[in-house]
Amino acid sequence: MTDMRGLEALTKGAILSSFTRTARLLEGIPPGHPKTIEMTSGDPKEAMPAFVPDKLVEAKALLGTYPRIRGSDELRKAIAAWIGRRYSLKQGIDFEHEVLPVNGSREGLFFATLPAVGRKRFPGTPVILLPNPFYQAYLGGTYATGCEPVYLNATAESGYMPDLDALAREPEILRRAAALFLCSPANPQGSVASAAYIAKALSLAREYDFMLFCDECYSEIYVGDPPTGGLEVGAATPERFRNLIVFNSLSKRSNLPGMRSGFAAGDGAFLDALAEIRNLTAPQMPGPVQHASTAVWSEEQHVAVIRQAYRAKFDVCDQVLKGRFGYRRPAGGFFLWLDMKELGGGEAAALAIWKRCGVKVIPGVYLAHEDRHGINPGRDFIRVALVHDAATVREALERIVKITS
Repeated sequence: MTDMRGLEALTKGAILSSFTRTARLLEGIPPGHPKTIEMTSGDPKEAMPAFVPDKLVEAKALLGTYPRIRGSDELRKAIAAWIGRRYSLKQGIDFEHEVLPVNGSREGLFFATLPAVGRKRFPGTPVILLPNPFYQAYLGGTYATGCEPVYLNATAESGYMPDLDALAREPEILRRAAALFLCSPANPQGSVASAAYIAKALSLAREYDFMLFCDECYSEIYVGDPPTGGLEVGAATPERFRNLIVFNSLSKRSNLPGMRSGFAAGDGAFLDALAEIRNLTAPQMPGPVQHASTAVWSEEQHVAVIRQAYRAKFDVCDQVLKGRFGYRRPAGGFFLWLDMKELGGGEAAALAIWKRCGVKVIPGVYLAHEDRHGINPGRDFIRVALVHDAATVREALERIVKITS
């Protein structure tokens, strides 16, 4: 089944959600603790900005009109202003052609594969290059466009990012590439791409004329310096944003996953094409959501509070996990990527952790895929989402450590 491609692969379940697979793994198995702790979903539980409900009500009259597919000028200006502040862009960004609101980054990531494939002709079957592990919307877009997925393992040896030097030695693959997805900070490893790394990826995209899609939805959750962004790197080149699109959203930055509010920004010609495709096939962002989102992108105090809450959770991880499971404090994001070889690998560990201590985690093998050499880089790992308060995180981690003591 996993050899299928295209719409057949999507329809017949060649790709299943990691949550579905985890639920099937644990189905019918009682938890080993009366108080279960769910640490699978990246569903942030910190407080959202208090003004959001009022902003939604304030714009309720907008429910009576169709929203523009490209979003309101006010929203696009707010996003452009945030990008300019966040990345210190001297020239700024054109809100009319270089910013496109989308219904959460997942929708944008999926729909962007359509013009990525349609914009050029390929010498053979087009491919989409995926970091491995990967966010499953990337593979969904790959299958929907009939492309061949090429998995680029992101392991400790490569700094938990795809090895771009190895990729550069495969021109036959690069000539068939429609897009390269990169995620920084990475889900699940928390690694952050350097400016030099992003510049190298963008150089390959321009040399072989494919799109570089930078998924930056965890960009505002970090430990040290703010992560470098794709637009920051592109703006420093003569071509600016050519061949580059960055995706971000309010889900993680502002604890608003239910708003489904994000953006795509970068290459204006590409976004013009994507906007027309979305005008045919995708829903607009509701007017009240646009109005509230404008206010949220314009306010930073709540973001700093959220970021500090995650730092407190990682302080707990430093205490409880020191010297265990290959733990290292990630540079960004809110996941742990823990090596479970001592429990027989990620799948066996997820099962044991549920059966013995009532904590639910995702086996890393469900977040990755076998590469061309039959290697799944997630096989030995589990992903743990630090979305609960620090006390609950401590309790969950102490339970996990106890079963291996």
